Amino acid sequence: MPEIVQLLASPSHRYVGRPADGPLPAPPGELVDEIRIRAGLGVVGDRYFGKEAHRQASVTIIARELLPEGAGLAEVRRNIMVAGLAVDDLAGAVLALDSGDGPVRLRVRRAAHPCAWMDVTVGPGAWKALRGKGGVRCEPLDDGVLRVGPVAVTVQR
Repeated sequence: MPEIVQLLASPSHRYVGRPADGPLPAPPGELVDEIRIRAGLGVVGDRYFGKEAHRQASVTIIARELLPEGAGLAEVRRNIMVAGLAVDDLAGAVLALDSGDGPVRLRVRRAAHPCAWMDVTVGPGAWKALRGKGGVRCEPLDDGVLRVGPVAVTVQR
C-alpha cells in the first residue's frame, strides 16, 4: 500500500542567493506529522500558501524511491513525500490522497523541476540526476488533512 513518508510545511524560503553560499537554517517544526490543505490556497503555514503566483502549484509531491538514501523533504523542499506511487507520471491527472480523514484531491499541473541547490542539499550530481524525477506541482481542489502513514490513492485521468 502507498504511504505518506514525510510532510513539510515551511513558513520560510531557505534557498536564497547562490547555492555556494548554502541554505538558510531550517525553521523549527517544518517537518510535521500532518498538514492541513485548503482548496485553491495550498498547505496552511507553508511559504506558498495563498500566493497568487503559486495557486496552481502550491502543493508539491515527490516519490521517495527516486531520492538518494538519507535525502528528505528538508533537502528537496517539497510538501509531501510518498512511497509506492510514481507521481512524476501523473501530469494532467487528478490525484486523490486519503490518509484517514477523507480524500484530498489535487490536480497535478506540472513537473517540479529540481534546481542547482540540489547539488548542495542532496549531494553532488543530484540536480542532473533528479531531472524528470523531481516530483510534481499540484493545485489543491479540496480542503482536508493529510497525515504520515498509509494512504489510499485514486488517480483520475
